[in-house]
Amino acid sequence: MKKIKSLALAVSCFLSASFFTAQSLAGETFTSDSQALQAKLAGLKSFQAQFIQQVNDAQGESIMQGKGNIALQQPMMIRWQQASPDDTLFVSNGDKTYYFDSFAEQVTIMKTHSLIDSTPFVLLTSKDPAQWQKYHVAGTDKGFSVTPNKGVESQVEQLDIVFSGNESGLASLLVKDSSGQSSTFTFSDAKVNESLTTSLFEFTIPDGVEIDDQSQGE
Repeated sequence: MKKIKSLALAVSCFLSASFFTAQSLAGETFTSDSQALQAKLAGLKSFQAQFIQQVNDAQGESIMQGKGNIALQQPMMIRWQQASPDDTLFVSNGDKTYYFDSFAEQVTIMKTHSLIDSTPFVLLTSKDPAQWQKYHVAGTDKGFSVTPNKGVESQVEQLDIVFSGNESGLASLLVKDSSGQSSTFTFSDAKVNESLTTSLFEFTIPDGVEIDDQSQGE
């Protein structure tokens, strides 16, 4: 379950990025970095990209490398496919989320909203000031850094978002969790706000796999 939530967290952090810098969003001026990020989110409708992942432990030592592809579309539609080191698929149609581990031949089914209660993911779909006040958003030279405020329970300790300075925008994303482990995602071949079919975010459970349905009663 920790691995699944880590995937959800990484996706949520990525959505928090968009494809302009805070200082150049349509020439607008904002009173806070949080306000700038909210404005950027309003303009991000879909995103597709390839990624390379580097995971380091709390001491900065490399513990895993991976690669895959991602497709995102508002509201809360996600397709995150990891090709290595494991072949896994994380798909959300906005209501239910499916996590398929082909090696284990297991599908885990979850309610999407149950995954975002303790992550910045909630900021992606909420304009509620009370939710935004839980997190501190700071502008950086190339993007944003997001941290939970004191007393807020969160799976993430720090999000660093780096922009490439062109229309495809996002260059990399650093996700640091409460254990000190960090994951850096470097993106390439990005496509922003292109029309995506809803079938991309649906999942058909293969025959013969074990099903762990955690969506009931949530």
